[in-house]
Amino acid sequence: MKFVKWFDEIGAEDVALVGGKNASLGEMIRNLGKKGVNIPPGFAITAEAYKYLVKRAGIRQRIKDILADLDTHDMEDLADRGEKLRNLIAHSRCPRDLEEEIVVSYRKMEERFGKSVDVAVRSSATAEDLPTASFAGQQTSYLNVRGEGDLLERVMDCFASLFTNRAISYRV
Repeated sequence: MKFVKWFDEIGAEDVALVGGKNASLGEMIRNLGKKGVNIPPGFAITAEAYKYLVKRAGIRQRIKDILADLDTHDMEDLADRGEKLRNLIAHSRCPRDLEEEIVVSYRKMEERFGKSVDVAVRSSATAEDLPTASFAGQQTSYLNVRGEGDLLERVMDCFASLFTNRAISYRV
C-alpha cells in the first residue's frame, strides 16, 4: 500500500484520503501551476497510514478502552483521557515500512532542495466542517522540521494530535 502521495498526485476528490489542506495544495498545483503560480511542492501522508499505524502497533482496542464512557462535558476527565491517548500514539512504534516510505519521500525533497530541507508537518482534517463545528486548527502543526528523525517524530506527534481535547469532543 502506498502511504505517501505527492501534492501533484492529489486533488479535491482526495479529501478523505489526505485531508482538506493537502487536497487544496494538490488542486492549486494542478490548476495554478500551469498559469505560472509557484506552489511549494511536497507530499501528504495518507489517512490510511494512520489506520495502518494503529493496526500494526496493536493499539486500536486500547484507544477504544480509553474513550469508553467518555463524558465530554467533564473537562478534567476529557483532558486526562486525551493526554493518555496522545501519549499512547506518540510513543507507539511506527511500522518500519511506513517510516521508510516517509523517509524516501523526504530524501526526494532533499535531492531537489538540499540536504536537511525544512518542511512543515501539518495535520489535515478528512471530515467536512459541520454547521455547529469547524475542524480547522484542532490538530498540531510543525514548521521548520529538518532531518529524517525530526520528521518521523513530528509525524507521530501529528497523529497523536488527533486526540486533542477539542478534537475528541467534536468527534463525539
